[in-house]
Amino acid sequence: SQLVEIEGADCHPFFAGDTRPILTEIKKFMAVGKEVKQSYRELATIMFTDIIDSTRKAAELGDQRWLEKLDAHNIIVRKLLSQYRGQEIETTGDGFLATFDGPARAIQSAKKIKEAVNSLGIQVRIGLHTGELEFKYGKPHGIALHLASRIMSVTNGSEICVSRTVKDLVIGSGLEFIDHGVHELKGVTDPWQIYTVGNI
Repeated sequence: SQLVEIEGADCHPFFAGDTRPILTEIKKFMAVGKEVKQSYRELATIMFTDIIDSTRKAAELGDQRWLEKLDAHNIIVRKLLSQYRGQEIETTGDGFLATFDGPARAIQSAKKIKEAVNSLGIQVRIGLHTGELEFKYGKPHGIALHLASRIMSVTNGSEICVSRTVKDLVIGSGLEFIDHGVHELKGVTDPWQIYTVGNI
C-alpha cells in the first residue's frame, strides 16, 4: 500500500467536492493488485481430447443431428471433468483442453470419458502430459501444453496416451501402461517415450 495525499479540504470526498482524484488513485491501487495475479506458473496435468473422424460423422449425420450428438458429448465430458476435479480450459470444436491437479485423477477421468462417449457412437483419443504451465489472464501457455497435444496426435484410434512423466508420477497407483514406443513429436527437439493406458 502507499499513502497518497490529495489536495482539498473535504473530509468526506465521496459526498462532497471533486471525487475524481481519489477514485483515480483507488483504481491505480486495484490495478496493481490484479497485475500480480495476471501471470503465474503452475504444475498441472494437461489433457487434450479429440473425437475421431468427427468430420466424416458430421457429414453422415447432417448438421442438426451432429450438433445434438456433440452437445451430448460435451455434457458427458464436462460432468466427468468435474467429477475428477478437472478444470476445463477451452473446447477445441470437437474436443477439450483441461487441466488437473494430479495425473492419476486425469487418467481416471480420461478412462471414464472414453467409455461414456462410446454410448453415443463416438470414439475419442486422449493425450496426457504433466508439466509446468505459464498462466496469463487464466489461459495456459508453454511447451507442456504443446507436448500434451502432440502426444494425443500419436494415438492409434481410440486410445489414451501419456508421457513417461505421467507414467512415472503414478507408480504404485495400480494403473497399467503399454509401451507405445519412442516418438519424434512435431516441434519438440528430443524424442519422447509414450505409453498407452491399459484397460484395467
